[in-house]
Amino acid sequence: MKTEEHIKKFDKQVDVYVRMRDNDKFSKYRRKLFHKADGDVLEVGVGTGLNFPHYKEIKKLTAVDFSEPMIAEAEKEAGKYRFSAEFIRGDAESVEFEENSFDTIVSSLSFCSYNNPVELLNKFNLWCKEGGQILLLEHGLVKFKVLQVLQRAIDPLTMRMIGCHQNRDIEKLAASSNLEIIKVERHVIGALYLIQAKPVK
Repeated sequence: MKTEEHIKKFDKQVDVYVRMRDNDKFSKYRRKLFHKADGDVLEVGVGTGLNFPHYKEIKKLTAVDFSEPMIAEAEKEAGKYRFSAEFIRGDAESVEFEENSFDTIVSSLSFCSYNNPVELLNKFNLWCKEGGQILLLEHGLVKFKVLQVLQRAIDPLTMRMIGCHQNRDIEKLAASSNLEIIKVERHVIGALYLIQAKPVK
């Protein structure tokens, strides 16, 4: 479970995420990955709904976030789109869903804040239907060792200030989970990871 102190760090950032709707530097990467989402979709760490414009074939969205202001903004944003949506205020690491509930599971820029990211990926493996897909757009360690040293050095500061780890190798975390990795792309000097995976049943 996230502490109230941790949650408040994200509550305070809601206006930043709202402004990103008009100037989202990751929009082209969201579009590239998340247009693949279909069927019943679970999005963890939904934030203010920045992925919504890129959903083309989804029937229903179940959206989870531990920040109440973020969820409120996402719920308002969802009214602009044709898919039905259910919003759950909760920590993705502690919410429960039945196995084989979703056709697609989506996460974007949220794995920096989880306590046990591999455990959460293993939950995705259970929650996703056979033949379904897991789509991750996450930030983490860059490709260059010199810059990795800097990322690791500032990690305690960014975690304390905004609740965000800088030192995670997202590809390695995904490979350590029960998921089968289908495709990995790295962008922005390797700091941005686009990962397509599927559950192993």
